[in-house]
Amino acid sequence: MEQYLQVFKEVAETKNITLAAKKLHMSQPSITLQIQNLENEFGARFFDRTNKGVTLTKEGEIFYEHVRKALNILARAKEQINALVKDHKKVIYLSSALTIGEYILPNILAFLFKTYPDVEFKVKIANTESISQDLIERKIHIGLVEGSVYEHNGLNVESFWQDELVVVVPYFHPWAARKSISLEELSHERLVTREEGSGPREAIENALREKGLDPDQLTISMELGSTHAIKQVVAAGLGITIISSLTVTKESEQHIFKLLKIQDAPLYQDLNILTDAHVAQSKEESVLIGLLHDHKLIEDILSRDFYELDKSANKLHLLTSK
Repeated sequence: MEQYLQVFKEVAETKNITLAAKKLHMSQPSITLQIQNLENEFGARFFDRTNKGVTLTKEGEIFYEHVRKALNILARAKEQINALVKDHKKVIYLSSALTIGEYILPNILAFLFKTYPDVEFKVKIANTESISQDLIERKIHIGLVEGSVYEHNGLNVESFWQDELVVVVPYFHPWAARKSISLEELSHERLVTREEGSGPREAIENALREKGLDPDQLTISMELGSTHAIKQVVAAGLGITIISSLTVTKESEQHIFKLLKIQDAPLYQDLNILTDAHVAQSKEESVLIGLLHDHKLIEDILSRDFYELDKSANKLHLLTSK
């Protein structure tokens, strides 16, 4: 029955059976059949169907409110049962985009493990669409994503960081003595980037367009599936890249890479926190979200190695225990 309710809720919120089927990774006929079974079970028509999509009937609106509350209750019940199974440990399920998961979360989690040893964090790396869907289905508590987010009335979206996108060249490159370059100069260089359609690639293209710059002017010579692979290629002198400044901080300090701005057009992308708009946050979840909004503390945490995090962790413990 829970799956039937999830299907109904998704159709009600997207107002489109085809879109709901795509987001739930189900076939359209299967979605339609489950809705029909629900309507037969309750002896009521829940949707008005038109060529433009579906809308809730009055009966459907009443049913939707109960379905939303029922799914929320089930999610909390699962969470409480899981907590008992885990020897009363509080478990927070996180899902993160690759850049955040690889370059921000490790230090933050190491910091939190020291501060809250009784809290267990389960982390999965995924794309924005999967993270949003997992939140809607109550599979995770918090999602951390890069760039724009598909609007959904069941999700809260909070920006917690503006990540600067920078041009990265090896230190032996002729541009290494400079602080910035123009887009025209950039277009003449071989650019190494993520694959088309990936989150980081779209973030760069969107940031360029927002500045009135045309991404098609860039000469893309290589597309790779990971940030680590891109950095290796650039370090070998096989091209340059536009990338998150967070991912190259250490290489910049070690004089492996030089970071450059595009003249008169600094590029940024938002890093966002996603949460379920219909579910109250636990104390532990609120602490994590509050930490992500504390820019000074985050900068301090990210600048340290894991073994240096005790001092900052003790500081947060004192603040949160007051």
